[in-house]
Amino acid sequence: MLNKKHVQICLDEMRKMFPDAHCELRHENPFELVIAVLLSAQCTDALVNKVTKGLFEKYKTPQDFLDVSLEELQQDIRSIGLFRNKAKNIQKLSKILLDEHGGDVPEEHSELVKLPGVGRKTANVVVSVAFGEPALAVDTHVERVSKRLGICRWKDSVLEVENTLMRKIPREEWSETHHRLIFFGRYHCKAQSPQCDRCPLLDLCREGQKRMKKKEKI
Repeated sequence: MLNKKHVQICLDEMRKMFPDAHCELRHENPFELVIAVLLSAQCTDALVNKVTKGLFEKYKTPQDFLDVSLEELQQDIRSIGLFRNKAKNIQKLSKILLDEHGGDVPEEHSELVKLPGVGRKTANVVVSVAFGEPALAVDTHVERVSKRLGICRWKDSVLEVENTLMRKIPREEWSETHHRLIFFGRYHCKAQSPQCDRCPLLDLCREGQKRMKKKEKI
C-alpha cells in the first residue's frame, strides 16, 4: 500500500491534471444539492443535471415536493434509475425538513444521515460542498482509484476506504481530494478503459503496471 508520501505525490499529479475539479451536480442551494445527490445514486451526474434543470424550476422548496402526488413526482424523475424509490424518499425527506428543521437542510453530518435516501456518501458531499466542512465522500470513482493505486486494499469496505483516505490525507485537503479523485476516475482512470499507457502515476500504480505487463504479452 502507498504511504503518505506516495499518496501526496499522486494527489499533486491529480491537481496538475484537474486543477478545476469540482462538484458537477448543478444546484443553487443546499436543498437542491441534497436532492441532486440523492438522485445521482447509480446514475450519472450528466443525466441528473438534465432532469434537475426542469425539476428545480418546478420544485423550489420542500413544501413544493409535498404539494404534488407521488405519482406526479415519479413522472418528473422517471428517466432516472430507481425513480419510484427516490421519489418516495424525496417526499419523506421534505416532510422531515419541514417538521424538524424549519425547512432548512441541517449542517450536521449526524442529522443528514437520518434523512431518507441520504447515506454517508451523500451527507459527506453536502457538508463539504454546501457547508465547507472537510469531508471525503467515497463514490465508485473514489473507491476504484484508491484501490487501483494501492492507497487502500482491494478487500476494503467503503467505510474502510474513507477511513484510510482520511488517515493518509491532511484534513484541509479532504474536500478538494474528493473532487480530484472523482475527476481522475471519471475522465482518466475509467472503469473499463483506464489510460494506463499515458498515466503520470504509472510508476506508483500497482494495477496499471499489471495491465501494461498483460498488454506486452499480447
